[in-house]
Amino acid sequence: MFKNGAIDPKFNNCKLTPLPLTSFKDKVEAHRNLRCEFIPSLLKGRFDCSENNIDGVLDTTFSVENNSFGIVKVHELKPGGATIPVTEDNKREYVKLYVNYRFMRGIEQQFLALQKGFTELIPPALLRPFDERELELVISGIGSIDIADWRSHTRLKHCTPETPVVQWFWQVVESYSEEMRARLLQFVTGSSRVPLQGFKALQGSTGAAGPRLFTIHCIDCSPQNLPKAHTCFNRIDIPPYDNYQVLVDKLTQAVEETCGFAVE
Repeated sequence: MFKNGAIDPKFNNCKLTPLPLTSFKDKVEAHRNLRCEFIPSLLKGRFDCSENNIDGVLDTTFSVENNSFGIVKVHELKPGGATIPVTEDNKREYVKLYVNYRFMRGIEQQFLALQKGFTELIPPALLRPFDERELELVISGIGSIDIADWRSHTRLKHCTPETPVVQWFWQVVESYSEEMRARLLQFVTGSSRVPLQGFKALQGSTGAAGPRLFTIHCIDCSPQNLPKAHTCFNRIDIPPYDNYQVLVDKLTQAVEETCGFAVE
């Protein structure tokens, strides 16, 4: 939560337990099995982990520069690394040490601070039953969108299910791709994901207790206006458009070309 708003976090796909659940040493051990897809961008395109010869191509040493608050510091990946050039014979060792530094040594202080803050809010004992996917679901919600669930848990204001604009709205939702549905949901609610319990558990950002359902509000204004979202209330205001195509165009423009409040 950030200022009573739901942040939309996602865990990386390293097949590891979430950072706050284990000790730093456990993370170091887990990362020993990292494969070549984690080669830093510095190396991508210059040589492959197993094939291309890098002699005369890569001019670097067993050291890495790190910018810390505007101050550039050089860290050796091994004793005397600043004077050891990377060659064809030792490139695998360099990749292993580089990745270990970027994933582990270079972020140890940040990790420990994150772990300390996380465990101050949530006791570690409560997290032990979860793996990384289960914890992501609890925190972030469901990535896929069930239109039937969305529709059945939507509140209508100044309109009915038979109101043309409402019917057209759901036709647009069904015609959208999964990505566009997520963007529409984020446009209206501030989050592109659905709570674990479904749309019935959708929360607002007003601080009020209990769920605040997705709301379609038909308003009396010029049909030239775009739909307007109130993310704190999970509400979208839709002008009285004349036909389906106008609603498609206006809603798509609002979702794709306007900027609302969201926390990423």
